[in-house]
Amino acid sequence: MHIGISSPIVVTHPALCAEWERGAGISELAQIAETADRLGFDHLTCSEHVAVPVDIAAERGGTYWDPLATLGFLAARTTRIRLATQVLVLGYHHPLEIAKRYGTLDVVSGGRLVLGLGVGSLRAEFDLLGASFDDRGARADDALAALRAALSRERPEYHGRYHDFQDLLVQPHAVQPRVPLWIGGRTRRSLRRAIEFGDGWVPFALSLTDLTAMLTAVELPDGFDLVLSTGRPLDPLGDRDRTARALDRLRAAGTTIASVALTATGADSYCEQLAALRTLGAELGCTFRAS
Repeated sequence: MHIGISSPIVVTHPALCAEWERGAGISELAQIAETADRLGFDHLTCSEHVAVPVDIAAERGGTYWDPLATLGFLAARTTRIRLATQVLVLGYHHPLEIAKRYGTLDVVSGGRLVLGLGVGSLRAEFDLLGASFDDRGARADDALAALRAALSRERPEYHGRYHDFQDLLVQPHAVQPRVPLWIGGRTRRSLRRAIEFGDGWVPFALSLTDLTAMLTAVELPDGFDLVLSTGRPLDPLGDRDRTARALDRLRAAGTTIASVALTATGADSYCEQLAALRTLGAELGCTFRAS
């Protein structure tokens, strides 16, 4: 099992965001990213919302750093760690827009892009952007097929229900022959979508019992990643046993990549927690990237 970092600072979710994150900025984020990179962690994350209604922000949070700008900056400050959008909302973008913009990120990062993608659920944001909400699932399926046809290709071609293109140049494009696509969601349909179009599934807000029942009903392809969060932030320095138990539970559930948040009081504290997590993870047999 690999361990990635659910990046602090970039999302101020009311239930998870520590007070120090509200006053932190790019220098603190870069310090944490550089430390996670040096220690061999799998990935950093950045999510997407364009504009969150004020009443909904009280539940979901109102601060969401733009993933393209954020991960592009972090690409220049790191060398090995992967850069994961977790997640982009497919309905907000044309597939060729994603292929070009994030394909360029793959180029400048040396092939470290992971595209986390989701259908989306915030109707007010869809309406604001002029995106279709009621048929967003069908549109997402077509967008995923189009995106798979477009990524890593100079002259992509696709003919689908909602997207149709050929005789176009997309340059630069992703340098990875197959950019990993992680599909987010919490339904059986999202899991089927991940198996059909993606390379991994990023479920959320599911009990391990429900998760296990969903996974036993399907056959996962070889090399398919199950990316699970530990939920509450972990404290490897202050509560090593609970941290170990949380990682063991994820591995027992079939997790291939754990996405971890950490408790801290600032960037220096967060980096100390990363070092402790690296030591503990190695003791538990987790895999880290070699220097």
